Amino acid sequence: MKKDKSPESIEFTPQKNYEQTRQEIGYVPRKKATKADYERIGFMSGLEVHQQLKTKEKLFCHCPAGIFHNHNDYNAEIIRHMRPTLSELGEYDGTALMEYKTRKEIVYRINNKTACTYEIDDTPPFKVDREALEYALEISLLCKLNIVGEVHITRKQYLDGSIPTGFQRTAILGVEGEIPLKNKKVRLIQLSIEEDSCREISDIRHTRIYKTDRLGMPLIETVTYPEMYTPDELKEAAEYIRFLNRSTGRVRVGSGAGREDVNVSCKGGTRVEIKGVSYNKLIPELSHNEAFRQWALLNVRNKLNDIIKDTSKWKIQHQEIDYRDFDLKYEPIIEGLIDKYRIIAVNLSNFKGILSHFTQPGKIFADEIADRLKVIACLERPNMIHSEELNPKVIEENFSKIKELFNASENDAQIIFWAPDKDIPTALETIEERCKMAFKGVPKETRKSFSDGTTIFERVLPGADRMYPDTDSAPIPLEDKYIEKLSKTVPTDVIDRYNQLKKWNIPEDTYTFIFRNNLYPLIEKIIKDLKLNPVFVGTFIGHRLKFVEGHYESANNFEYDKIYDLLKYLIDKKLEIQLSKKMLPVVYQYPKMDFDSILTSINFKPLPKEEIVSKIPFLKQKFQEIKISNDDQVAKHWIMGELQKTAVGNIAPDQLAKAIEEN
Repeated sequence: MKKDKSPESIEFTPQKNYEQTRQEIGYVPRKKATKADYERIGFMSGLEVHQQLKTKEKLFCHCPAGIFHNHNDYNAEIIRHMRPTLSELGEYDGTALMEYKTRKEIVYRINNKTACTYEIDDTPPFKVDREALEYALEISLLCKLNIVGEVHITRKQYLDGSIPTGFQRTAILGVEGEIPLKNKKVRLIQLSIEEDSCREISDIRHTRIYKTDRLGMPLIETVTYPEMYTPDELKEAAEYIRFLNRSTGRVRVGSGAGREDVNVSCKGGTRVEIKGVSYNKLIPELSHNEAFRQWALLNVRNKLNDIIKDTSKWKIQHQEIDYRDFDLKYEPIIEGLIDKYRIIAVNLSNFKGILSHFTQPGKIFADEIADRLKVIACLERPNMIHSEELNPKVIEENFSKIKELFNASENDAQIIFWAPDKDIPTALETIEERCKMAFKGVPKETRKSFSDGTTIFERVLPGADRMYPDTDSAPIPLEDKYIEKLSKTVPTDVIDRYNQLKKWNIPEDTYTFIFRNNLYPLIEKIIKDLKLNPVFVGTFIGHRLKFVEGHYESANNFEYDKIYDLLKYLIDKKLEIQLSKKMLPVVYQYPKMDFDSILTSINFKPLPKEEIVSKIPFLKQKFQEIKISNDDQVAKHWIMGELQKTAVGNIAPDQLAKAIEEN
């Protein structure tokens, strides 16, 4: 029998609830957040920075590293079905069990140029690539880590299919180091060397496709303690580690070569890993929203525990429904019916106001369930509708009928999902499991990031049970003499380079570009060898070169050392150094063109300084005739502009300005 609606239920709307719960937790947008906001929620974060090493070969075989191909360019396909294995203590890793539940078919597309039988687990590993090991040790020393006496290779289990063997070979090289930030030092837990995983092409329903060109490439993982207490500190640490890695010249750069896993928690929450963040500029927004997502989930926990006294007995109810009895004119449901999907209604007792509870900007608790249905039950989104949609997909009367079907209370919430027969048990288990997690607060999980600063569930956070020794690889002793020899090749610290740039009075807005592209050694060389003004050199590289890179395309691979050659050419030819600004776009576009030809292409004509200065009286007279202004300063700028085309490269701007002043 249908129950009467209480006044409270009449006033309730999902959109209103979303806004109210957003205010309840004190959510503030990233741009308006202060240090006090992060202290209030107990923001805490750490990093795992992954960077590919610039080696000739892969880590455990002789395949070439750094050769990439299109995902349609492959010679063979291999299909695998992953299964979990017991750890040394006889336990299964939670992540492995979750992946096994998905019943995924993993397809690997293999190109003969970049993969071999090791990659597909048909032969044991070769010895660790010594070039990769040496590069990783150099970076470990730069991080002031304590180098291990013996390298032990271990296996880290991955059942998502990203590695055909089902595990990643990895080894710790150094422990307990530190990096300096502007206002503090951040401790490092360790640095490891490991093999990279496959590159995912698609993940639809029960089929996941990878290509193997990146597989096995050596990379390092630098892990910090969770000692960053604001998103800005977190970004600063990520930038420093990336700049430190690049300062060695031993790492690859470009899209995908460097990736961060960002670990975030709040007071009362737990560690959640945001996986594979490729751009440091995204870190502040992602970490901010994740901390507040956890804060919101703690608010959900408190509300549920206030309402439901014995959470151990809480269960979902479900029934299959016939679409002919409901007005379910929603295209994804109709498409599912064509594929013979069944429609299942689920009642969530005492969950009213929870499904529409704010979690992230534009997202609610219902998204937490839908994300897991996508990953674990393999139901592509949209995979469900519910009684608290912010933008309703079907008419409200449908959920009134569902409530009658379950004889539900006004405090209950309802979900409708559609799925093939085989996926329904997993979907029901997933819904109930995620709802029960809400009673405890924040589940430990790995999340995938998006450029808008939000995240979605990717998998359960792995535990220690996935690690075990690799019996195919012998320990590698590291002698003290070898480490001492390597320590002599380590470059200066990034913080020392930063301080030197400040001493040179080079503008700080150039630093990120300089460090990101490891251009400090080039700047230092130009200043020392060519005796040029440091401010000119820094701004020429940090401003002019940055502008040119963003607005022009190079016909060949442009090498930064070409800038040294350009400036030396102008000095040797006794031409004014400012001419380099005009030449740079052509040099960048056509690196193989000789400098004489470039001067011809920009219509440069060498003229004596006296000839240029001799035109000043005439231009002064002309300015007085056209009567632009009576202001002497305007006259000087006008004359300077008129002479600029012929002056560039022939007379320095300050000398020209002085000559105009004297006239």
